[in-house]
Amino acid sequence: MAIPSLSSAANASPPGTILLEDRRASHTELILSPTPSDDPDDPLNWSPLRKGVNFTLTCSYVCFTFVLVDINSLAYRGYIAELGLTYATFNMAAGSNFIGLALGCLLFLPCVHKLGRRPVYLLSAITQFACAVWWANFHSAGELIGVSLLAGLAGSISEAVVMITIVDLFFVHQHARFNGVFVFMQSLGTTGGPIACGYIVVDLGWRWMWWIVAILLGVNLVLVLFFFEESKYVPSLNGQSTFAPGNEAIMAHPKDGRDTHPATPIASQTSTTAPRRSQKSIRQRLAFVTKTPGPIFQHFYQPLLVLVSFPAVAYTAVTYGTILAFFSATSSAGSYFLIYPPYNFSPSAIGLFHLGGFIGALLATLLMSPLIDWTIVRLARRNNGVFEPEMRLWMGIPAALVNCAAMLGLHWAILAFAQGLFGFGFITAADVALTYLSDCYPDILADALIAVVFIRNGFAATIRFAFTDWLEAMGIRDTFILIGVIAIVSGALPIALLIYGKRARVWTAQRYKVFSGRQWGRRGAV
Repeated sequence: MAIPSLSSAANASPPGTILLEDRRASHTELILSPTPSDDPDDPLNWSPLRKGVNFTLTCSYVCFTFVLVDINSLAYRGYIAELGLTYATFNMAAGSNFIGLALGCLLFLPCVHKLGRRPVYLLSAITQFACAVWWANFHSAGELIGVSLLAGLAGSISEAVVMITIVDLFFVHQHARFNGVFVFMQSLGTTGGPIACGYIVVDLGWRWMWWIVAILLGVNLVLVLFFFEESKYVPSLNGQSTFAPGNEAIMAHPKDGRDTHPATPIASQTSTTAPRRSQKSIRQRLAFVTKTPGPIFQHFYQPLLVLVSFPAVAYTAVTYGTILAFFSATSSAGSYFLIYPPYNFSPSAIGLFHLGGFIGALLATLLMSPLIDWTIVRLARRNNGVFEPEMRLWMGIPAALVNCAAMLGLHWAILAFAQGLFGFGFITAADVALTYLSDCYPDILADALIAVVFIRNGFAATIRFAFTDWLEAMGIRDTFILIGVIAIVSGALPIALLIYGKRARVWTAQRYKVFSGRQWGRRGAV
């Protein structure tokens, strides 16, 4: 079924506004956005198994990255007893880790444009393995700070690579659920890692905690080496048609999932020479480098321009940054205060303290992430089939309230419950913000994510470096009351974008076109 007005409607709409459902069909049809080509090597056309393997490997990578970031607190008592380290040194090492995470994305993520996802991912996995081995053998404060910085640099691309992979592999109406899984894997690393490692520290000692992590990272490295395919799509055009970003109409019946191609070609239809069989061998699919033409230099400075040019990017950066800073504050305070009276927690008890966060994150992943996708389909249906990215933001308001509530409490049982609340709010708020960004500006997502991750980890680094002095100046109760106030204020951001978000996308449409034009290839080819 041809939809002649679809292209003109897309051109008249701001970035992110798409026709998600065809209301004129005999029965409602879900329009796939972005539109897959006829090329079987297009990641959008991969089988569920190929998509699942790639996405699982990126998620495991994120999980191990945050295990490395967050299990240090379990060894704090051992660091004091064996190496004589201080709380200030511990916070300095954690701050160095976040500095590495912030700076590394500026330095390394642009290579994803030029060389592909696979080589950067492999280099990061190798370095993380080396860092775990170093952590198991360090003996001084300087080494702790050094390995923390290097591990941050190694893990700096983790979040952005997963979100880019989601855009590579999945459609708009699937983004929230997979972004939710990705954020859950972050939480699994930050909560599940300490739960398991707490018992390892008690039974085997803190150095064995790092050796076991090194073994797991080694296994992950082997799996990535032999099973992680390059998801950067480089189209092979027949020379008669070139790609121009647009809303091509390929539809999927919601019941049987079959594609219905339009009978009449419409503007921006992509044409390839690929027959209905894979053009690539296993060796090509596992190539170490997938180069693309075009300059790379602008991607080292463009993220900062994107940050100040698009309100959606700034919103995501602030929201994502503050919730990580909140987690960093609670993790730091827990690792220090819970080992002293009136709590007197052992390392295993501190590990179990994170169980509440894990449960909250799991519930949010199972309930809220699918609900966000379900909600936007229903809201688009009420809007004559037209999807607006702001439809995602309604779930961001209760998430901010939950995060505020999670910052308050003194008794350990209340703290454990608060961890659960925070895990739930963390998943929901991050999922909403990240999916909103990818919906608004998909063609510049890599540059936008560099800015988001830089700000996010910059916030967390600032908190960790300043946290010792902050606690001494205000005390633990007033510190967390202030953090709770910041959390509730951040809840105003989704409200502001619900009112002004579409207008902002209209105002920035031409600017987006300019930035998008600096990308190479199909669907932004980020």
